[in-house]
Amino acid sequence: MLKYFSVKNFKQFKNVEIDFSDVRDYKFSEKCIKNKLIKNAVIYGKNASGKTNFGIAVMDIINHLVDKEKNLSFYDYYLNADNNQEPAEFKYKFLLDNDDIVYEYKKTNWNVLVEEKLCINNNIVFDYDFKSQVFIHSKFENFDFDKLNWEFKTQEMSVLRYIANNTELENNSVIKKLIIFVSNMLWFGRTDRGSNYTGFTPPGGFGGNYDMLNYIIENDLVEELQQFFQTNGVDKKLTVQTNPDGGKALYFVHKQLLPFKTASSGTVALLLLFFWYKQCKNMSLIIIDEFDAFYHYELAEKIVKLLIEKVDAQVILTSHNTNLLTNRIMRPDCYFILTKNRLCSFSKATQRELREGHNLEKLYVSGEFGE
Repeated sequence: MLKYFSVKNFKQFKNVEIDFSDVRDYKFSEKCIKNKLIKNAVIYGKNASGKTNFGIAVMDIINHLVDKEKNLSFYDYYLNADNNQEPAEFKYKFLLDNDDIVYEYKKTNWNVLVEEKLCINNNIVFDYDFKSQVFIHSKFENFDFDKLNWEFKTQEMSVLRYIANNTELENNSVIKKLIIFVSNMLWFGRTDRGSNYTGFTPPGGFGGNYDMLNYIIENDLVEELQQFFQTNGVDKKLTVQTNPDGGKALYFVHKQLLPFKTASSGTVALLLLFFWYKQCKNMSLIIIDEFDAFYHYELAEKIVKLLIEKVDAQVILTSHNTNLLTNRIMRPDCYFILTKNRLCSFSKATQRELREGHNLEKLYVSGEFGE
């Protein structure tokens, strides 16, 4: 799981962090906690507070470590506009099995590294300055760093990626586990007509609504999708028809069949969620931006409960929906508020001792948490 993340000088963020290990001793909504870390979180914030960019910041790690789906337009205007002479700084802390991993780097663009450092269980594995080409390393996992050719001398080649790709790592290697974790991170955003995502790439790739429907049809998931719709308030029957060109397509059943492209924005959003939900067992971290933009408030609550109860991966949501602010669903240390200067949990954003009986929505709307 991701234990901690911080970013400095990236887009509008001068310095912001989130600590998933800051867990309180609440005795309710305990399914939101796993291995003493926050498993499910919802981030609130005013428009333009940076909720989307925060998720993009968390996903920055995939750009230089793994070959996964990248949406590089997210990383235009990379550095903070008020301080674009200094690099952006990223720090990740992971808990993988029983190993604590700290991975830090600095960049001037999505693919230009300035510094990179990896520590495992408080031991420095390597620390590299790309400008001065000073390389500090230690013996780790019984392989010899000196056997590798370090003459690449390019700021576009990650040291960690180079090690992972050019050494034979055991299956229980901490470095291998870290690369797998990063490979299985996913961010996807609100959509009404297709896909907007980065990170985890499904089998065969994924290029939008057409491929998503093909996946449903080819994997015999139509009946399951129909049940998913009906469970979540979309009372539609589905059928597959063969088109004149021989291809198969999904239709809504009426006296006259209607192609799926006639679906509402909310129905398409549910389709997208179902698509990723069917593959979530392979994911490590899921970030869904404005996950409920097209949902009725009751549906939004059902989806949050589904993600808490049925998805093993760590899940971070962003939302404006204050109806979700209830201890029935989650807890004050799992709700976060993002402002210009900080990102912190509700439990840390107030001097009030929050209890199960408190109305979090009312407190939030009244400004208790400092937005």
